[in-house]
Amino acid sequence: MKIKSAKFEISNSDYRKCPDTNIPEYAFIGRSNVGKSSLINMLTNNKSLAKTSQTPGKTLLINHFKINDEWFIVDLPGYGYAKRGKDSREQLQRIIQGYILGREQMTCLFVLVDSRHEPQKIDLEFIEWLGENGVPFAIVFTKLDKLGKVAGVEKVAAYKRHLLKTWEELPPVFMTSSEDGRGRDELLAYIDEINSGL
Repeated sequence: MKIKSAKFEISNSDYRKCPDTNIPEYAFIGRSNVGKSSLINMLTNNKSLAKTSQTPGKTLLINHFKINDEWFIVDLPGYGYAKRGKDSREQLQRIIQGYILGREQMTCLFVLVDSRHEPQKIDLEFIEWLGENGVPFAIVFTKLDKLGKVAGVEKVAAYKRHLLKTWEELPPVFMTSSEDGRGRDELLAYIDEINSGL
């Protein structure tokens, strides 16, 4: 798939105010600082499309980016930022869960996981929640350039083994790096394949 155009459409904090269209949406989510904005910018070949922030947990908005005038990338707020107050965490949960469970146009949710870390409780609980609610998702490992080739493969394999303790089968898994473009073609081909079947 070639990305011919990628443009920011709208930001809001309520899924009911998202664009009134029937085109598919592919949402990206992960813990704060997992490299979400960088991945979106890498996928679209546009370094300034999604704003990267030095302050983790800053975004409390659902951001829509229209791709090729045919589908949306949706940048969801990062979860699990420890310094948030209780009210802020609850607001964040409402925004995220409202979109994921309430947005009919959401075709697939890409859950970003930092490949350098051991399986984190917050990610595992979130993935479990997606399974319980029947949400279509894929796992995207980020920052593979920070690990050697063998170490990266081993980390991802260990993560899969951990998931298989509770999952009968795993969702699609992608290995990416925003630095060297790894995984870009595979991710876009996956989106293209889904779009073709709609």
